[in-house]
Amino acid sequence: MSTILAFRDDAYQTACSATVTAIGPEGVRLDRTVFYALSGGQAGDKGTLTTKDGRVVNVTDTRKGVTPDDIVHVVAADAPALNVGDEVTASIEWDRRYKLMKLHTALHLLSVVLPYPVTGGAIDVDKARLDFALDDAAPALDVVSTRVNELIAADHPVEHYWITDAELQAKPELVKTMSVSPPMGFGKVRLINIPGIDLQPCGGTHVKRTGEIGPITVLKLENKGKQNKRVSIALAEAT
Repeated sequence: MSTILAFRDDAYQTACSATVTAIGPEGVRLDRTVFYALSGGQAGDKGTLTTKDGRVVNVTDTRKGVTPDDIVHVVAADAPALNVGDEVTASIEWDRRYKLMKLHTALHLLSVVLPYPVTGGAIDVDKARLDFALDDAAPALDVVSTRVNELIAADHPVEHYWITDAELQAKPELVKTMSVSPPMGFGKVRLINIPGIDLQPCGGTHVKRTGEIGPITVLKLENKGKQNKRVSIALAEAT
């Protein structure tokens, strides 16, 4: 199974027309979708699938199937039945997605302020975090917060473009993450570029300019091993 991933080129698209291609115990598959599936630490989207005859199916999570472009829409247990071939409008919860986009882009800036290998990460609606391989010499939280917020306020553009898998393999220094592999397997890899600031492979959803993020709060720094530190952030509007 494969799904056209509309969010790859336009993370601001909130809805699309689609056709149900398969239904199973794990969820519903469509021929195209605006729903981002859980991956790279970013939570999967929620939303609805609405049929032409008015059935509304709540999507409670979105997961990857057997291949990177096999997207499974997990539906509520009490959702109306769908049939293969049904034409639907797939709509995401935009407010939730937009928060995820802001936090994901903010983590890219955090990785600039803390230029250490990334050992893990997660992005959810209320907060996000990155784990770094570093010792006790990490900057104070107020310093990290100030530097990240300066990058946000500078309103840098956030761009994306594609390179081949082979080109990425020839430039391993672009990969910051140690535990999460770049989204390869399509023959090409998307790079997220904040010109002059950051460039790295990423399959997640992002805002178009850093100024959209708004101020962030650095919540805490935790020890997660001898040389592993976890830094958690949240949007200031949510704290």
